Amino acid sequence: MTFSERMRNWVEQGVSASKHLAEKAGAAAQDAGEKGVLKIEIMQLESQAQKLVARLGSEAYALLVEQRKATISSEDPSIRGILAEVASIRAAIEKKEAELHQSI
Repeated sequence: MTFSERMRNWVEQGVSASKHLAEKAGAAAQDAGEKGVLKIEIMQLESQAQKLVARLGSEAYALLVEQRKATISSEDPSIRGILAEVASIRAAIEKKEAELHQSI
């Protein structure tokens, strides 16, 4: 094998290795990107849940103090709606967390 043939083989092997590494890096970056997206979505859902819990507290205060109700329950229409939204967001968070743990 001549020097030029050895160099050509060496370059071809280097190109092949570079392609392989680039493919692996691309897959790793995509995986990291997907995990990052899931983490951001979870954070956004948690933020929504926190706002709803604050709204729930505000509604409870309004019913107990401003409307002078002696008791409130989860069946009060305004409370029930907020609780349903919180439950929906909680389910979405659990689903996203499961997806995240499956991808690890």
